[in-house]
Amino acid sequence: MCEEDSSPTAPHGYTPEKDAYLKRLRRIEGQVRGVARMVEQDTYCIDVLTQVAAINKALHSVSLQLVEDHVRHCVVGAATEAQTSGNPELLDAKLSEAMTAISRLVKS
Repeated sequence: MCEEDSSPTAPHGYTPEKDAYLKRLRRIEGQVRGVARMVEQDTYCIDVLTQVAAINKALHSVSLQLVEDHVRHCVVGAATEAQTSGNPELLDAKLSEAMTAISRLVKS
C-alpha cells in the first residue's frame, strides 16, 4: 500500500479525489495551451508571464494537496503498521520518502 512499486489497483491517498485532481490538471493543461497561443500571437511578455505565474501557482496547489493526501493516508498507514508490527523502520522509510518529496517541491 502506497509504495512506488505497488500495483496499479492499489489505493493511494489521492484516490478518493482522483476526479477532482484530473479536473484541476486538465484546467492547468488548458492554461498551458493558452500561454502557447499567447506566444504564437506575440502577446505582450508581461501578460504571458502573468499567466505562467498562475499556472505555477495552480501546480503548486495541486502538489501541496498531494503531499497532504500522502501524509494523511500513506504516512499514517505506515505509522499504524509500524505500531502493529513493532517495526519502526516502516514509518521511518515513509517519513524519509515524504521529506524527500517535500524537499523537491521546496527547491522547485
